[in-house]
Amino acid sequence: MAIPDYQSCMLPLLNFADDRKDHSLREAVEYLANQFKLTAAERTELLPSGQQATFHNRVSWARSYLKKAGLLDSPKRGVLRITALGLEVLTKPPERIDVKFLEQFPEFVEFRNATRGSNDASSLSDAETQEKTPEEILEIAHQNIRKELAQEILSKILTCSPLFFENLVVELLVKMGYGGSRKDAGERIGQSGDGGIDGIIKEDRLGLDAIYIQAKRWQGSVGRPEIQKFVGALQGQRAKKGVFITTSSFTQDALSYVSNIDTKVVLIDGQLLSSLMIDFDVGVSVSASYIVKKIDSDYFDEN
Repeated sequence: MAIPDYQSCMLPLLNFADDRKDHSLREAVEYLANQFKLTAAERTELLPSGQQATFHNRVSWARSYLKKAGLLDSPKRGVLRITALGLEVLTKPPERIDVKFLEQFPEFVEFRNATRGSNDASSLSDAETQEKTPEEILEIAHQNIRKELAQEILSKILTCSPLFFENLVVELLVKMGYGGSRKDAGERIGQSGDGGIDGIIKEDRLGLDAIYIQAKRWQGSVGRPEIQKFVGALQGQRAKKGVFITTSSFTQDALSYVSNIDTKVVLIDGQLLSSLMIDFDVGVSVSASYIVKKIDSDYFDEN
């Protein structure tokens, strides 16, 4: 089954705490994962940021909302315990506990009013948004912005000259740590009869090996014949490593070909190219920066 949203975790989490014992969040996550019969892949699936497991994040937010409503308590760091109000709710257990159900409790309404702004994503009526935790909403928005930026980068590249694109590729590889300084790292061939090689870059600062580059601003998919020509050019230079970069994509035949040859050739399509440019700040600049913070429990520990 799909990973349940955080609201679907609320009632099972409260039921888990019905034994009136203290439980760690980790215990709760493991119990609920078994209850929902999650696969190993679903249990370890990460948020887009790669910083936390999605299911762990959702159980954590279910716990947080139940605490805000007064149904759960945290007697000490990392521990949850059901409250008298939580036990009362379970005497006549509802079919589902969600945000709408929790709005009957004044403490939760006060919390929601304090945190809901005019632009708060949690106040939207869209059902999918309502199922997401705050981190997921933030990360989805970030991913959407990133995708739009990537498309904008590729569109801009297509309006630039071939020479500019070749230099852009070398600049990117330098930013990724190849070749040391921009001044001496990349060498553009750019001569007739260069065998389709657009540039050479040192593999490291010492220049122990060279990487040959071909950069193509294409609209259609790059097929196996083009890659074979590039490999032939590498062999003509007695080169062992090459990078073929395009603004479009590669056919499956081209991808299969490079995986079955001795020459080491890395294929970078437009999607990966734009992603690398964003990651290594090539052709982009920071528009805004948001830092997400969490409570430092150790600071408030008086023991």
